Formats: sequence, structure tokens, C-alpha cells
Amino acid sequence: MISKIEEKLHSYYDEMVQIRRYLHQHPELSFQEVKTPKYIADYHRKIGLEVKEEVGERGVVATLTGGKPGPTVALRADFDALPMQDEKDVPYKSKVPGVTHACGHDGHTALLLILAKALKSEQDSLEGSVVFIHQHAEELAPGGAIAMIADGCLEGVDVIFGTHLWATEPTGVIQYNENALMAAADKFEIFVQGKGGHGAQPHNSKDAILLGSQLVESFQQIVSRRVDPLDPVVISVGSFEAKNAFNVIADTAKLIGTVRTFDEQTQRQVQEEMNRVIDGLAASFGAEVNFHYYKGYPALINHCEESQFVRDITKDIPEISKVEESKPQMGGEDFSYYLHHVKGAFFFTGAQSPNWDVTYPHHHPKFDIDEKAMLYGAKALARLTLASFQKYK
Repeated sequence: MISKIEEKLHSYYDEMVQIRRYLHQHPELSFQEVKTPKYIADYHRKIGLEVKEEVGERGVVATLTGGKPGPTVALRADFDALPMQDEKDVPYKSKVPGVTHACGHDGHTALLLILAKALKSEQDSLEGSVVFIHQHAEELAPGGAIAMIADGCLEGVDVIFGTHLWATEPTGVIQYNENALMAAADKFEIFVQGKGGHGAQPHNSKDAILLGSQLVESFQQIVSRRVDPLDPVVISVGSFEAKNAFNVIADTAKLIGTVRTFDEQTQRQVQEEMNRVIDGLAASFGAEVNFHYYKGYPALINHCEESQFVRDITKDIPEISKVEESKPQMGGEDFSYYLHHVKGAFFFTGAQSPNWDVTYPHHHPKFDIDEKAMLYGAKALARLTLASFQKYK
């Protein structure tokens, strides 16, 4: 049966590209998706699937019930975009100012829609059911996954798989990890209240910029001197704001940043160490510092057996040149929530074109994907689905 489905995928490839480019031209931000979920729902209905809309507020769930009883396999794709200007010089450039698909979610959606169409063509022969989870708001915590799960998207699901088109790895490569694939992604905000003054009289002030600068430096000492060096941690300050005239010592400063970890104990340790550093420096300056720490997505920890299953099933796809174990990535992914409820695995499908002179990373204004990777991702999910019908029956 897989040969028939893959033949269908090849025959639908042009439509897959058209869908991806349409979505690329009409992106919508996290928690603001209106037209995209409607487009997805209409497509699934058109091919004859049962559809639920507004799952977890904006998500879409379509179900394909096979002709024979068997396990239920869930496949997930996200569909939100990013608040960035599209700077690519391509015919399918975003038509929405300041919003673009700079992470590949348009490609995830296109490949899953076409996979649904291909599987539908063999519905009577399927020995199980497929749940297509189209998730909103992956890019912005609290994310869409947790709300869709609460709204029942995983009811009756035996196993779940998802893939991310990975533009920094060559097309034809699949990467998996049997354990931690992506990190917990937390956010922090720090508000420094010093005492402003004249730039020529620093002794009469409490310099918020100097205190903030020492915080930035001291946080790196947490990583290098307080945490086990074999335990990956990132603390990054991405925003430092203290606007003043050139001859004014800052009264206040605001720092915003992120912490990335894989282990919950290390996550707690980093937060405690940051508190300790902040309290100590605030006391030494005689200033007031308010610290807010927001936990984001938990680390994406794959199920070992299902990750090995990904490895074994995808290596036989003709277009896949290499299946390799990925190093853990410090980026975050709310697919992690699904794995707290059912067994499954998330993997990367390389999407770096051999014709590119420059590869722009995810979340870059000129980000793009090799569209052939969508076909390979769809084939991988198709094979995993059919093999799961036998594995989990």
C-alpha cells in the first residue's frame, strides 16, 4: 500500500507547493489565526474527512477512519507565523506587512494536508485511523498544544508523530533523538530601580545600567561555574533598555531574556542562582530589582522506542540519503506537551537546498525551505502511520 500512497504524494506534489506558497503569502500570527484554520478545515472537508474546528480555541482536528479496525495514529503540524518582515525576493513573498512564515510552519501544514488526501485515497485498506492535528500558536507561549490537548485532541490516540522541516540540514537527511531533542524555553524579565543623576556626578546616583550590566555578566558565571558542565544550559539577555540623554545616569533599566535547559532540577537551580545573583548585586548597589521568571514549554523528550521506530522506518525511503541521531537543540517546541500524554516522537526533516549559496536560519527575515523536503516529510509520516497500524494493534 505504501507504494500507492507515495505515488499519490508525487502526483499531488505541485498542489502541495501551491498550498505552501498560498499560506506563505497569507501568514497569521499566534493566537490571531482566523483564515488559516478555516482554510485547513475546508480542505479536509473537501476530501471527505470528519473535521472539528476551534479545538483549543483555534486548532483544527480532522479524522480519517480506516476501513478496518486498528490503532489510532496522530500526526501534528503547526500553522502560525512570526512577527517579522519577509525580506526574500520570491514570487510567493508574504503579502502581510510585518508577518511571515520564517520557521516552516506553512510547509508543515501543506505536507499534512496532502498526506491526508493521499491516505484518504486508500481509506478502505487502512487498518486503523489517523488524526490530523493542525495546531495554532506554536511560536508563542502558552502555545496551542496544551489547549488542544485539554479540548480532547488526543482522545483515543495510541501514538503521535511530528516533524519539523529543518532548513539548516541538507534535504534528504532525517534526524532523530531517542531522548531530549529540544529544550525547555523559559523567559525572564528584570526591572532595575536605581537612582538617576547627572553624568558628571556618579557618586550621587545608583547607576541602573551598571547594575544591569553586572547582572548580564554574572548570569554567564552561573552557566560556567555553578551548573555541571555536562548539563547544557543557556542564559541569554536579548533586550536591555535604559533610554537616556548622553549625560544622564540611568534611573531604571529593563532586561528581558531566556533560559534554556533540559533537566527540571537544573531548571530550578538556574532560577534559584539567578535570584541569588540579583539579590546580592541589588544589595551591593543599594538598589531595588524585581525579577520575574516565566516557565515556557517543557523540554521535548522523545520516547525511546518510538524514536528508534522513526530511525528504522525512514531509512528505507529512497530519497533519504542519511538518517542520523541529532544533537539536542536549544530551541523550544510545544510538541513536548503531546509526549506527556501519549507515546511518540518528533524528528527533523532536512530542508536545505543544495542550490543555495547562503542558508538563512530559522526565524531569519530571509528564511526559506527547499520545498522538496515537504514531499520527503510526508513520505516519512506516511510510512510511520502504516507501520504503526501493525506495531500498535
